[in-house]
Amino acid sequence: MTRTAVVTGASSGIGAATRAIMTETGWTVVGLDLTPSDDGSVLQCDVANPQSVADAIERVRTQFGPIEAVVSAAGHYEIVRLEDITPESWSRMLRVHLGGLANVSRAVLPDMIERRSGTIVAVSSELGITGGDSEAHYVAAKGAMIGFVRSLAAEVATHCIRVNVVAPGPTDTPLLPAAQRTPEYVAALPAGALATTDEIAQVIQFLVDEGGFCVGEVISPNMGAVI
Repeated sequence: MTRTAVVTGASSGIGAATRAIMTETGWTVVGLDLTPSDDGSVLQCDVANPQSVADAIERVRTQFGPIEAVVSAAGHYEIVRLEDITPESWSRMLRVHLGGLANVSRAVLPDMIERRSGTIVAVSSELGITGGDSEAHYVAAKGAMIGFVRSLAAEVATHCIRVNVVAPGPTDTPLLPAAQRTPEYVAALPAGALATTDEIAQVIQFLVDEGGFCVGEVISPNMGAVI
């Protein structure tokens, strides 16, 4: 009997790589994304909308059974100086990242608590730890995800549910800005390369399948950008 997992932001980047590696390791994985797939493996869902998430999660449960793992990887990024961040842009950044994590967690936790089993992995960023230039709203949202995970992990650990966060460094995804793709920037990284989405997905898959001792942890695979 296969286990069921939900991955948000599953149509591209880290979410798509995570969906692939978890499928390869025996999970039935259903993605949630604004861009759905033709084969039904990725359902259309706005993670910033609590009702959209609740409806999608219920659809997954009905079709595939209990959800045992969730990976919150939906993302949004832009480089904007603080004085140019509009209220709408600030709100969207928080609603997608922090709101998306909170919404999917709220939707799956009652069943996980009842079964006393489950795991949630959030995808934050090493910028949520270190900060970054001209991306205050993105950094604020990613940092808030780390605080949320630590608090939620403490709240549900007694129910045998694990909540952890992966905070990747420079990773070759569509969201990576051009300034972090230059040969000079990449050469300056201690590892001399950007992380791939598959490499980050391997860390996520480890937390889901093997990291039973990890509760409220922040793991930051960042190619040596932060040591």
